[in-house]
Amino acid sequence: MLIHPQFDPIALSLGPLAVRWYGLMYLIAFILFVVLGRIHARRRPELGWDAQQIDDLLFYGVLGVILGGRLGYVLFYKPVYYLANPTEILAVWQGGMAFHGGFLGVLVAMWLFARKTSRPWLAVTDFIAPLVPLGLAAGRMGNFINGELVGRVTNVPWGMIFPQVDALPRHPSQLYQFALEGVSLFLILWWFSARPRPRGLISAVFLIGYGGLRFIAEFGREPDDFLGLLTLGLSMGQWLSLPMILAGVAMAVWATRHQARP
Repeated sequence: MLIHPQFDPIALSLGPLAVRWYGLMYLIAFILFVVLGRIHARRRPELGWDAQQIDDLLFYGVLGVILGGRLGYVLFYKPVYYLANPTEILAVWQGGMAFHGGFLGVLVAMWLFARKTSRPWLAVTDFIAPLVPLGLAAGRMGNFINGELVGRVTNVPWGMIFPQVDALPRHPSQLYQFALEGVSLFLILWWFSARPRPRGLISAVFLIGYGGLRFIAEFGREPDDFLGLLTLGLSMGQWLSLPMILAGVAMAVWATRHQARP
């Protein structure tokens, strides 16, 4: 039976300044976005992206991730608690970010960026879709290092004990999500976006891919203790993933039927 290594959550101390692993994973995610964005722009020069625009895109994306992720957590997971304690909504250092909220925040940020640069919104989302998954992988690795968002109790040979939680073997669900939503989704989208596709189709593949892979990974992840399993025995993460899958399928049908190749 494996045991979680119990990493120190602080990666580096510089006097009074402590650099935490989770914050470092966010930094790695943003760096990967810029690096992959520039590579993607060079391999698809007809899309007309340059380094400055990618940097601006990152700025908008960071705002969308942070604001949307926090507000999504507040609204989707603990609305009653934060309604009674509104001053804690801004206390992001206490933890509490939701991917689906961050995703909606990024969509709004990309809409604003598209308006500013006079680009079609779907052209922007198609460009960023293959740049996102490795950043998600970095975030899941941060979860694993912190020993948080643990998996359900299991008897599989690779089950892992997280001593900070209990002495029961659990699925290392953070690593499942790292492999599925991160690495696997990146490989699919990076290959799929290598040549011209109908506008919106790459975004549709992201929605279907992330929603489907997250839905699968949630079967190994322990539901939030303050929510538990919801209707039909599904977790909140699974219920929030279903609209993504449905929207992705609808967008894919629309893109292939009504859109010419760019």
